[in-house]
Amino acid sequence: MAYVLGFFAADGSMYHNRRGAYYITLEITDRDLLYKIQNVLGSDHEITKRERERNCIPSYRLQIGSKTMFADLIKLGITPQKSKTIRLPYVPEKYFKHFVWGYFDGDGNVVSGFFRSQDRKNPRRVLLTRFTSGSEAFMKNMMGKLSRMGGTRGSILYYGDAWRLSYSHVDSRKLYDFMYTERHPHNLIYLPRKYKIFQNAGVA
Repeated sequence: MAYVLGFFAADGSMYHNRRGAYYITLEITDRDLLYKIQNVLGSDHEITKRERERNCIPSYRLQIGSKTMFADLIKLGITPQKSKTIRLPYVPEKYFKHFVWGYFDGDGNVVSGFFRSQDRKNPRRVLLTRFTSGSEAFMKNMMGKLSRMGGTRGSILYYGDAWRLSYSHVDSRKLYDFMYTERHPHNLIYLPRKYKIFQNAGVA
């Protein structure tokens, strides 16, 4: 469930209407992941397909009407129009890696490639990881907790109307070790395409 909370903190939305109905919504392009989230939540709400005009990749939407879940999210610091106001929720330390993993799958990215510097004959592989949020406080608190629990050293910059928490090659390897404790997470909920970037970079 901590994974789902992290993913929702990154990619979810919530609102209530004048009739007193409360909704939480996830809309993503990864259909299989959304079905897994639906299963974890124990939801029987329909997942609908939504075509996009700008490209040929459809998105999939899960909307749940629940005043209780809505109120629980607010207590955790996740609110409507949360992008710039979200707070890092309290998550017990034994589950925090799953929260980070969920947030990374929702609003993080990792890139791997080769870089040739002037003082080296052969190119070296570079691995870079980044989290994004509209809330500076959220990013600072996450960086601090990751530093304490995972031994990482990140940096925060404001770019493109968002705060970006970035990690260099060495610290990206530490993040991998922190998030993917289960080296074969096939039975867990996660995004394979991001996991494979780490795997292909040879961090395992």
